[in-house]
Amino acid sequence: MSGLDAFVTGERTDYGTHTFTPQAIIAFAEKFDPQPFHVDPEAARESIFGALCASGWHTAAVWMKKNLEYRPVLEEQLRAQGLTFPKFGPSPGFRTMKWPKPVFAGDVIRFYNTVTNARPLRSRPGWGIVEMYSEAINQDGDPVMSFDSAALFEL
Repeated sequence: MSGLDAFVTGERTDYGTHTFTPQAIIAFAEKFDPQPFHVDPEAARESIFGALCASGWHTAAVWMKKNLEYRPVLEEQLRAQGLTFPKFGPSPGFRTMKWPKPVFAGDVIRFYNTVTNARPLRSRPGWGIVEMYSEAINQDGDPVMSFDSAALFEL
């Protein structure tokens, strides 16, 4: 058994939901993305968005938090199946990050991750790479974020 056994191509994982509150949107934006439509409800009403909306980086940061919160669940599931929980390493990066619709104050966003490939690395014996498609969907079923990513893990 190796960490590679943990990944099933095509398997979609539901990381759960997060509600974006006006207070959290403003607090995040004041620190990391202080554009008027993220920090000022009145300015947001006058913007192209028409209402206060979260920074795309805020949405991505919540995805990461949900991803890490899910790891103990994955570990328990794998152990119950007699499989090895992988020791994760760094991510070599993201591609095709998209925010097709804004996340407004009050939106409830559900986060998903789908394994698209997992394989040993030829260039680094003892390590593998898992490639994933990640997405966030609002309460109306509309995609609000998607990206392709990868993570290294020990075999």
